[in-house]
Amino acid sequence: MVCHGDNKVLMKMQLEEGKPEGGIQLIYIDPPFYSRNDYDAVVWAGEEKLKHPAYADRWENGMAQYLTMLTARLYLMRELLADTGLLWVHLDWHVVHYAKIILDEIFGEANFVNEIIWTYKSGGSGKRHFSRKHDTLLVYSKSRKYFFYPLKEKSYNRQFKPYRFKGVKEYRDDKGWFTLVNMKDVWQIDMVGRTSAERTGYASQKPELLMERILESCTKEGDICADFFCGSGTMPVVAARMKRRFIACDTESLAVESTISRLLESGAAFSVYDLNQKKTSRISVKLDWSITDFPASDKLLLRVRLVSIRERDVRKSVDERSVDKVKQIQKEDPLQLICAWSIDPDHRSGVHRPEAVYVRKQKELPCEAELIVTRGKTVSVKVVDIFGNTAFERIETGNERDG
Repeated sequence: MVCHGDNKVLMKMQLEEGKPEGGIQLIYIDPPFYSRNDYDAVVWAGEEKLKHPAYADRWENGMAQYLTMLTARLYLMRELLADTGLLWVHLDWHVVHYAKIILDEIFGEANFVNEIIWTYKSGGSGKRHFSRKHDTLLVYSKSRKYFFYPLKEKSYNRQFKPYRFKGVKEYRDDKGWFTLVNMKDVWQIDMVGRTSAERTGYASQKPELLMERILESCTKEGDICADFFCGSGTMPVVAARMKRRFIACDTESLAVESTISRLLESGAAFSVYDLNQKKTSRISVKLDWSITDFPASDKLLLRVRLVSIRERDVRKSVDERSVDKVKQIQKEDPLQLICAWSIDPDHRSGVHRPEAVYVRKQKELPCEAELIVTRGKTVSVKVVDIFGNTAFERIETGNERDG
C-alpha cells in the first residue's frame, strides 16, 4: 500500500485495527536530517526543467521539536515491528548521535545490531572541515530472535596474489585474487548521479543498490517491509521487484505521486490511501468524453480524452525563476504539465481504484483512452500534474449522452 498523510496517524490506525499479521519484518526510515534547509525536486515539462519545492527540513522550535517528532514515531514502529524484524534508521551527522540514545532507550541497548556507514563520492565538501561523505544507518531489533542473512563481499589478497592456504577458497577476477568474507559495516555505494537511469529528480533520493542490500540482509519473499518516510519510493519499488510486500507513506503529495508512478511503471500491484482531508485542488482539468452503447447489453464503450490542465496558482508549485516557464507551457502545450492519469470504472465510497493507468514515459503520455464500463456506474478520472497536484473528474454513465 501507498499512503498519503502523516505516518503517525497511519501507524496508530494499523495498531488499532490489529497490526499486520506477523508484524512488519523490516522498517526502514529515511526521515528529515534536521539540516534546517529547504529541498527542491527537479521536474520536466517537455524540454523545460523546473524546480518544485519537495520538502522543508525546518523546525520552528529547534532540536527539541525534531526529536519529539522522531521519538513518538519510533515508539509506534517498535509496536509494529515483528519479533524477528529489524528497524533501520537512516540519518547523518546532524542528529544521528541523539537518535542512537533515543533508540537505546526505546529498543534497549542489548538490541542494537549494527551501525552501517554508507560512504559515497558526491556532496559534503568544505574548506573548514574534512569532506562529509557518509550517512549512518542504525540497525535495531525488537528481540534476540531477529532474522539476519549474512551477505558476502570480495576481500582482495595482498598484492592481489593467491595465498594458497589450505581450506581457503580463492577466486580471481580482472583485478586479482580474492576470497569471499562476511560483509563489513562500511558500504561504498554510489549516490544516484545526475545521469543515472534511476534518477527521478526528487530531493535526497537513495540508490536502489542500497535498498537491495538492506532487503537481502533481513527479509525474504513475501515479508512485509515498511518505509514511513518514503520520498520518491525507492524502498517500495525495490521491495516489489524482490517480491516483498510493502507499506509506503509520506506527507508530501509530490513524494507520493512519484512513488505511485514508479510503482505503476514497474508493474507492481498496490492500493492507495489518502489520510488528508479533501481540499480544493490546485489544478483544474478539462476532459472530453463520449459513450457508445453495445446492443442488448449493460456494457458501454467509454472514450476519454485529456484536453487541458490549468495551474490555479503557479507560484505555489514552482520557484520564482520557473513561474514564467510554467505560464508559457500552460499557454502553448498544457498537457506537458500532466505526469499521469488513471480511470476507475466503478467509483465507490470515495476511493479511487484505477483499472487503467497512463504514466508519462520518456516524455510521452497517452492522452486518449477507451474502456468498457457498466451502465449506471460512476467513473472517476484522476489526473496528476508534474508537481504532484491531483484533480478528480466524475463521469456518470446512467444516461446516454456525449461529454
